[in-house]
Amino acid sequence: MKNIVLFGPPGAGKGTQATLLKEKYNLVHISTGDVFRFNIKNQTELGLLAKKYMDEGDLVPDEVTINMLKAEVEKNADANGFIFDGFPRTESQAIALDAFLTEKGVQINGMVALEVPEDLLVERLLERGKTSGRTDDTDEGKIRNRFNEYNTKTAVLKEYYQAQGNYYGVNGVGSIEDITNRLADVFDKL
Repeated sequence: MKNIVLFGPPGAGKGTQATLLKEKYNLVHISTGDVFRFNIKNQTELGLLAKKYMDEGDLVPDEVTINMLKAEVEKNADANGFIFDGFPRTESQAIALDAFLTEKGVQINGMVALEVPEDLLVERLLERGKTSGRTDDTDEGKIRNRFNEYNTKTAVLKEYYQAQGNYYGVNGVGSIEDITNRLADVFDKL
C-alpha cells in the first residue's frame, strides 16, 4: 500500500497533479478541500462550519478535519493506497494520521511537496478565482491570509516529515506534464 501526502501551498497544483497521479498509481485521492466544498454545497453541518473558516481564509479545526478524513479512508478500505491532498495541515493532524494508519497496519510512505514561489501562486489563485466560484480565490487579501496560515501553521510539517526521512521537495513550476514527471520520479521510489 502506498500512502502519499501531496503537499504545497494554496495554488501549487496539488489537485491537478493528484488527479493525474491517482490514475497512474491506482490510488484514491482524498482532497479535504473537495470534501469540504461538497459539504458546503450541500449545506451539511460540517459544510456550514467549514465555510465559516474557509471564507476567512482560516484553516478548519483539526478535530473536524481528522474525523472527516477517517470517514473517507474507511469508505475506501480496499484501496491500494491514498494521496492525501490538503491533509495533514498541522503537526497534530500528522500525528493523528500516523496513529490512524498505524492502527490499520500501514504508514505514510512520504510527503511530496510542490515548491512554487508565492507571487506566482497569487497569480494562479486569482486566475482560478475567475472560474472556480471559490470566494477565497478572488480576493488577494484572503489569499495572502491563506499563505500566512500556511507559513505559520502548515509549513512546519516539512520539518516533521524531514525528521522521519520522508520529505521530498519537487519543483512545481513548469508544464503540467513536466511537474507530473518530476512527481512520478519520486513516487516510483517510495
